[in-house]
Amino acid sequence: TEGTLSGTDISRILGIFGKSWEPDLFRDSATITQVARQALLSAQMSPAEVDAVLIVTCTPYEIMLDQDSFRLLREIGIPDHVVPIQLGAGCAGLARAIGIASQLQANNVLIVSYNVPSLLSESDAGAMVDLYRDNPDHPFRHILWTSPAIFSDAAAALVLRRTEKATGFSIYSRDSLRFGDGPGFLDPLIHYYGGGASRPLHQQGAVSSAVYAMAGDQVKRYYTDGMMLNHHNLEEACPDYLSKVKRIYTHQASPALIAEFMSRAHLPPNKAPTNAAQLGNLVTPCTMRLMHDDVLAGVVNEGEEVCFSVVGAGPERGAFVLPVGPIQTTAQPN
Repeated sequence: TEGTLSGTDISRILGIFGKSWEPDLFRDSATITQVARQALLSAQMSPAEVDAVLIVTCTPYEIMLDQDSFRLLREIGIPDHVVPIQLGAGCAGLARAIGIASQLQANNVLIVSYNVPSLLSESDAGAMVDLYRDNPDHPFRHILWTSPAIFSDAAAALVLRRTEKATGFSIYSRDSLRFGDGPGFLDPLIHYYGGGASRPLHQQGAVSSAVYAMAGDQVKRYYTDGMMLNHHNLEEACPDYLSKVKRIYTHQASPALIAEFMSRAHLPPNKAPTNAAQLGNLVTPCTMRLMHDDVLAGVVNEGEEVCFSVVGAGPERGAFVLPVGPIQTTAQPN
C-alpha cells in the first residue's frame, strides 16, 4: 500500500526489536577471515590439519568464480591441495554443507558462513537504497522492505572432526520432486533476478531486479511445513531424539514462525533457544550463533549432543544431530 512504515510499525508487524547490522565492520572481508581463524583456534586445530573447507553464503563479496572461497583459504593458510567448495545457499545452507561434509573423505572440515545484507541494502551514507523503498520493476516490489527489515549481518564458523566411531546423523531434502505427501515445492522463496547471465546488469530493468524479495506466503508455508517434516524425519531416524539432545537449534526465520513451530512440535522453551526478536534473521549463521552462546554460558558441554534443524530458500531443508567436541572458549560473541 502507499505510505511509509515507521520503525514501530515494522517491529510490531515482524516481531523484531533489534538488529545485527554493521556495514562498516562487514565491508572488510577480513572480518570473515578472522571468524574462521577463531573457529580453528577454539578447536585447537591448525590450518595445515584442515582437509576440507565449505563456504556458505547467499551474499558473496564477488559473484564470479567463487573468489570469496579462494581468498578465504589463502588468507587462513589452508594448503593448496584443499579444494575450495563454495555453496550459494540461504537459510538452510548449513544442512547442505553438513550433507556434503558427510560424503567427503575428510577428517577435519571447516565450515564458514556469512550473511551481509547491510552491504546490499544501504549506501555508504547509511540510508536504505531507494530500490527497496520504491521499486518500479520487481514483481515483489511492494514487500521489498521486509528483506532489510528481517535479515541481519552475521558470520560464523564451525569445525567438524570425523571420529573412528560415528555417533551423529543428518537428513537433507530439496523438496523439488515431493514435499511431504504432496507435489514438489517449486518456489525458490527468495527472488533475486538481476545480475546473472539471464539478466545482466547492463540490460534495462536489471538493476531494479537485483534486490532480495521474499515470497511471503510461500516462506510461511515452507517454513512451517518444512520444519515439521524435519521433526518427523528426526523422529524416524532417532525416535527419542528430543530427550537425547541437550538443545535443538532451529532456523530463526521470524519470531512468529518460530513460536508456531515450537507449539506444533511441542518443544519446551528450555530445549530450543531463540534470538530472532533480538538479532533478526541471521540466515545460515543463526543456529551456529545459538550454539556459540550456549557453549559460552556453559549450557552445552563437551560430549553432549545437539540438534540443528533448518529450512530455507532453494527450497531445501535438513537437520542433523552431532556430539559437541572439546572447545576453547575465549572469544565473546559480537
